[in-house]
Amino acid sequence: MRNIALSILEAAAHHGESVALRQRRDGGFRDISYARMADMVERTAAGLVGLGVQPGDRVGIFSPNLPEWIVTDLAVFSIRAVSVPIYATNTAEQARQIVEDSGLRILCVGQQKELEATLAFADDCPQVETIITLDRKVTSADPRVRPLEQFAEAPIPSTAADEIALRRAAATDDDLATIIYTSGTTGEPKGVLLRHRNFVNQYTSVDRLFQVDETDRSLCFLPLSHVYERTWTAYVLLKGATNTILSNPREVVNALAETRPTVMVSAPRLYEKVHAAITARVESAPPLRRKIFAWAMKVGDEYWRGHYAGEAPGMGLKIRHALADRLVLRKLQAVMGGPKNFLSSGGAPLAKEVEEFFLSMGLLVCQGYGLTETAPMLTCNSPGAFRFGTVGTPIDGVEIRTGPEGEIEVRGPNVTEGYYGRPEATARSFRDGWFRTGDVGHVDDDGYVVITDRIKDIIVTSGGKNVAPQRIECVVGKDHYIDQLAVVGDRRKFIGAIVVPAFEALKEFAASRRLKFNTEDDLIKLPEVVELYRDRIRAQCANLAPFEKVKRFTLVARQFSMAAGEITPTLKIRRRVVAEKYREIIDRMYRPEPNEGD
Repeated sequence: MRNIALSILEAAAHHGESVALRQRRDGGFRDISYARMADMVERTAAGLVGLGVQPGDRVGIFSPNLPEWIVTDLAVFSIRAVSVPIYATNTAEQARQIVEDSGLRILCVGQQKELEATLAFADDCPQVETIITLDRKVTSADPRVRPLEQFAEAPIPSTAADEIALRRAAATDDDLATIIYTSGTTGEPKGVLLRHRNFVNQYTSVDRLFQVDETDRSLCFLPLSHVYERTWTAYVLLKGATNTILSNPREVVNALAETRPTVMVSAPRLYEKVHAAITARVESAPPLRRKIFAWAMKVGDEYWRGHYAGEAPGMGLKIRHALADRLVLRKLQAVMGGPKNFLSSGGAPLAKEVEEFFLSMGLLVCQGYGLTETAPMLTCNSPGAFRFGTVGTPIDGVEIRTGPEGEIEVRGPNVTEGYYGRPEATARSFRDGWFRTGDVGHVDDDGYVVITDRIKDIIVTSGGKNVAPQRIECVVGKDHYIDQLAVVGDRRKFIGAIVVPAFEALKEFAASRRLKFNTEDDLIKLPEVVELYRDRIRAQCANLAPFEKVKRFTLVARQFSMAAGEITPTLKIRRRVVAEKYREIIDRMYRPEPNEGD
């Protein structure tokens, strides 16, 4: 495999009229066959060559998920140019920084919002010669703006065809494929250099550990700008499966029911929300239904653990599981769109309790670990080998060691060579040829990797205790009544938290108690609401160490946002930003209460 796009185009030739890309749009679906997708890629590639794009030139994609996002990405790869994704959620200023840093000449934009953001800074970036709109509905009178269909539906000039053939003949897996800018949890975004060979390692590893073929269906709802979804999408197309593209991730629950994916990657938040919604419903159910639910989940756990251990179930277990499935389990599976071959989770920690919950339903969630700098996967659990509470074992060719301060350090064929135009940052990121991940963790006796937190996120209390805030956020944040959670407490006596309620659930609670309020700010100040959160946070903290427990919290009505710089595009908390913006609230949390000593 010398080039991602060329390998996908070869696979497309075998799958012809099978559906490659399916877009959920306007209440229905738009299907694009493998043959049509390949044709669009070829014509877009010719259009880019006609615009003067040379091997190594950078072409940006500033867009939400669209079939045209994938077509453009593959077209760029196929002519040995370099694709630079930009999150659709980025502000105009954040997009401008990437455009300037990467030296983009051509920028493809998805929808009207991205076009307007681009035009707001385009005059300050004279190197941007052409802006290509991916969505047909997006128009502009600006002479720099051209619609993608001008290329994707135009005849291919013979000169462009000859040039493309020459470039493809010269393609190697050492060609630079993409520059992906990190989400910047601890500093300014940096452009990660990834070559085609870095991705090849991912595909061979997934092939060995998982089974995906043309009968499978995937749902693409994480941003394609993120290396996790982007690498997975390429693999799905290599295998001839159908990939449904979701532009608005908030529609994922309905899309699951409509598309019934058999395989899928996701961040933990989806699994946490499903777990929280179901457990909340069970909590309010009559005693007999709660008892039946608990029994069914216990049977499901026994059945599926045996299944993945290769043990044939006895007749008694078969009968019990069939009954549990009919009464409870298949209804739970329906929330996720029916049975799955497997699910994947990455980007942030997933609680062991949630993994076990899904297994009892008959849905195996294979948690993995990686970074943008590792294309992304370093480790993963798989149907053949998993241990809940870990991120699995290293994939092919990856070596892992623990450096000073417990930092996970890695090397392997998927690891970046460094950051674009940043030799100092590159040098700091390596120690003796090992990439420093910035994550704290360890490898257990059986080779399974456990990640604790980010080194720069570790909280040290005034009592000298090292606390991993991500672990607490994972454990407490899965509660049905919590939407977002930021743990604080560095150099303080105890752990505190800023909590954004899940207002839909909270308003149902308020209605059941006939609580009166006008605004969400009024609602979170009600004593009954504060007491509800105190009880639920205390319950979620029950199994944490005393120094990890959230002793105080403050409810806030405004969500943490990317626009405000409080979370990354992958929804990770930017702890320093939150600590600064909420300084007054945090200081108030740590003031001594009446009758409390210093």
